[in-house]
Amino acid sequence: MTAQRFLLTVGTNKRNLELLAEFLGKEGYLTLAVTSMEEFDHVLDKSQEISLALVDISGFDSNIWERCDHLREKDIPLLVISPKHSAAIQQESIGRGARGVLVKPLAVRELIGLVNTLLEGSE
Repeated sequence: MTAQRFLLTVGTNKRNLELLAEFLGKEGYLTLAVTSMEEFDHVLDKSQEISLALVDISGFDSNIWERCDHLREKDIPLLVISPKHSAAIQQESIGRGARGVLVKPLAVRELIGLVNTLLEGSE
């Protein structure tokens, strides 16, 4: 049996983070949810073992991209969750180290499949 993986979920909507935790929990993942830049900074400053970050950029200002840079610097893979399909968001996300961009509303199977694939590749 493999060790449980911690996934960092970032977003301003607590209910969405709860749903993410529920879906990911069914797959055996533990989640750590943060809803503010301050919480995000606190988690990044700690030496917690985070396997993957899911960052919902909705509701955050452009400073969210600096946090994505920090994730990249710490070699933490990330997926960006976007409120809309946008070439600019796609380009910014990939440029900041994202392994992919998911557009809301999320398809749970697609999300779980992508998370599993990214984590299998990092073992």
